Amino acid sequence: MSFPALKLRRAGENRKKNRKRLSNWLGSSRLRPRARYAVAEMPGRAVVLGSRGQLGVELVRELEHRGYRVSGFDRPELDITDRRAVEREISALIPEVVFNAAAYNQVDVAEEEPDAAFAVNALAVRNIALACRQTGALLVHYSTDYVFDGQAGRPYTEEDPPHPLSAYAVSKLAGELYAQAYLDRWIIIRTSGVYGPGGLYTARGNFIELMLRLAGEGKVIRVVQDHVASPTYAPALAARSVDLVQRGLLGLFHIGGGTPISWFDWARMIFQAAGVQAELRPTNEQEYRTAARRPKFSALSNAKIERLGLAPMPPLEDALRSYMILRRAALAGSGSADRKQPV
Repeated sequence: MSFPALKLRRAGENRKKNRKRLSNWLGSSRLRPRARYAVAEMPGRAVVLGSRGQLGVELVRELEHRGYRVSGFDRPELDITDRRAVEREISALIPEVVFNAAAYNQVDVAEEEPDAAFAVNALAVRNIALACRQTGALLVHYSTDYVFDGQAGRPYTEEDPPHPLSAYAVSKLAGELYAQAYLDRWIIIRTSGVYGPGGLYTARGNFIELMLRLAGEGKVIRVVQDHVASPTYAPALAARSVDLVQRGLLGLFHIGGGTPISWFDWARMIFQAAGVQAELRPTNEQEYRTAARRPKFSALSNAKIERLGLAPMPPLEDALRSYMILRRAALAGSGSADRKQPV
């Protein structure tokens, strides 16, 4: 979409104002190094669904930093399962791009209520895709490593065929298909084990916060050692997502943390980074039964985005260190962290 020169000038002014406003609990934007490659400026209107989740808050932040006018919606403001409500809000804004970071992610509960998972992860994506088709907006939709069965024994690429093992995974794959069925222009990003500082303030938190809470309660913590994923830092995921948009890249992409690691080893790394002594014990899927089946090895390969020139995801150790610094700043009530974040 082209914009008059007046709007472009105003967008430039807004970018300067946005940078000043970004000194918050997630850290000053001046302290966040940008990717070294050049990207085209595409200021316009962006919509973020699930804007108060740990990925959504990072998307809003990253988009504002790059000069977009951002409208964020979370569950209280917009029920994405209501087709007419979705069409009404998106049609009123006429955005250039819509990021769908909203999801039903209660993997085990979904086995008891598959309809609820399908309504949010699949049928709601259809609603969003229809609204994007009406307005000409690009849809960026997030999916999961759980669309795979984990039998490959190596990081999955975009060319690997999906084989979901649970109601949750089926609903996420269906969402991918709805986006592709209704739109000619779409970006689907599969990711894995997302964690970000926003997890401090979300109802379900993230794996890091769960581990630290259990350690604080003095409980023996048993974590599976035979399941491997690639935990993904939300600020870096948000930055790469916007890079895809600004480079005009379309299609299916994997953006994981870049480091395959078992959940047990990830927990041990978390406690070391936090300086916490915990009673951590390894277990396996035979001993730790869950309602939903999960892939044993669901790490994702980032080779495609790196071939296309996007910056590699930060090393897991660096991302975790950044998380802990931002976490301490947030808990201390500080407005910003005093170091650069690896994005």
